[in-house]
Order: sequence, then structure tokens, then C-alpha cells
Amino acid sequence: MNTTHKLIFAATLATLAATPAMSAELTGTLKKIQESGTIVLGYRDASIPFSYIDNDQRPIGYSMDIAGKIVDAVKKELKMPGLKVQYNLVTSQTRIPLVQNGTVDFECGSTTNNVERQKQVSFSIGIFEVGTRLLTKKTSGVKDFPDLKGKNVVVTAGTTSERMLRVMNAEKQMGMSIISAKDHGESFLMVESGRAFAFMNDDVLLSGEMMKGRNPSEWMVTGKPQSFEIYGCMMRKDDPAFKKVADNAIKATFKSGEINKIYAKWFTSPVPPKGLNLSFPMPDSLRDLIKNPTDKSAEQMPS
Repeated sequence: MNTTHKLIFAATLATLAATPAMSAELTGTLKKIQESGTIVLGYRDASIPFSYIDNDQRPIGYSMDIAGKIVDAVKKELKMPGLKVQYNLVTSQTRIPLVQNGTVDFECGSTTNNVERQKQVSFSIGIFEVGTRLLTKKTSGVKDFPDLKGKNVVVTAGTTSERMLRVMNAEKQMGMSIISAKDHGESFLMVESGRAFAFMNDDVLLSGEMMKGRNPSEWMVTGKPQSFEIYGCMMRKDDPAFKKVADNAIKATFKSGEINKIYAKWFTSPVPPKGLNLSFPMPDSLRDLIKNPTDKSAEQMPS
């Protein structure tokens, strides 16, 4: 083989190695994103302070900041700094189907990782840990779950709290009238208007809803936690390449300590749109999660 042929042969090998081989290695979500030039992120519009819209209708929040770290990692992985980001609204009821059918590539909001959902989707390592409690007016007379007997109680449709409260109602014969609202905002309106005595949800979300009230000081989060739950970012099942990118992005945010700044921004500082402070110090359970990242659900963790 002469010098010219050698150069042509080498150039051909380099070309083959550059694009087709790289494309062939990609599968699942990463391949979809590369081919479309767009990553589609599912967001919630009322899960303060995790994922909600500001006055300019832009998705913001703690989970959205973490989602941004994942997007940056995908851009780096695919060597696509100009990758477009498209936001797609999801609700408690639509988030899993929209991830499954490919409408959104991943969702970061306030979605609980549990064994039941793991059969349908995959979860990143945990990004938050919460307890399920009650939001009620201080004058309601409701201090704990037994006080709900015979009363109207609201939950957001499609949440783990809804399932839990219905089981409690049946097993303990409490005679509650359970109202399923379409989102957290509507659930809060139900208690604010007096149509329900209490709203059951994750404690930190309830703290966020309390800040929406005309007079936040008249509300309280109360009751013995009925469960402890870990939030994760949700993605399609059986896609280890994309999950690895997402997990590594979150781990890097934990390891660098940047997660502390993100937490302080959303939980111990004034947040949009009203500039109110949730004053929700980082719980020890989240500190443990940051030190020991896991994609297990709370029910899979050793007790």
C-alpha cells in the first residue's frame, strides 16, 4: 500500500469512527435526544418550591435546578452545547404516561419513588425526602389524623397521599369524605374556602401551599407522618445509559456541595412569586441522602 492509499485508508477509518460508530453506540433516550436536537423536560406548574411557574410562566424551583444539571450533563455527553430544551407540563395523573410514551424525556418535580411506580418507570437517585402530613387552619380543631373522622378531607388526584388516605378511611372506618382535586393549588383552595377541613400531602409541599394563603400565619402543618417518601427524577425504564448520565449529574451536584446553595435558594430564602420564605431547614434525612445517594424508595430502605 503506497503513501496515498494509506492516507485515504486512515481518513476513511477516522470518518467511520467519528459519526456512525458514535450513533450506533447510542440507544434509548440519548439517541432520541441526539436525533431530534431537543431534550423534553416535564414540569409541574404548582408544586412550590420544587417545580412551578413564575410570573413570566417559566418553570422554576428546586427540582428544576437539578433538572438543569442533568440537561447540562446530557449536552456534554452528546457533545451538543446547542441542544434545545423544551418544557412540557405534566400533572400528578399524566406524568407517568407522558414519560412512558416518550412525550417527555424525564420529569423532575415532586414525584415519589415507590415500588409500584418502579414497575412503570425508572427513577434517578433521590433528590429529597419528605413525610406525609396535614395542612389545616389553626382554628380547625384538627391536630392529627384521628381528628379527620367524619370530615371532608382533600387530596391531589394521582398522589400517594390519595391512595394512603383512602386505605386509612376504609380500614379504620373513619367516615371521611375524600375530595380529589386536580392539582395542589386546587387542593389548597378547598381548605382555604372551607370546603375541606384538611389537605393531606407531603409536608414540604404543604409548607409551600401555606405560603400562598392571604394570611400564612393562620395555617399549620400537623399530624404524625403517615409515610416517609423519597422524590426522584423520573425517566423511562430499561434505559441505563440515560439513567447513568442523570445519576452522575446529581451525584456531582451533591459532592461539590452545590446542592446546599440550591437548597438554601428555595427553602430558606424568599422565593417567587410573592417573595415568601418557607423557612424549612434541611432535614437530617436529606443530609443522609446527599451523603449516601440511592435510587431505592423509602420502603426499600432498611428501617
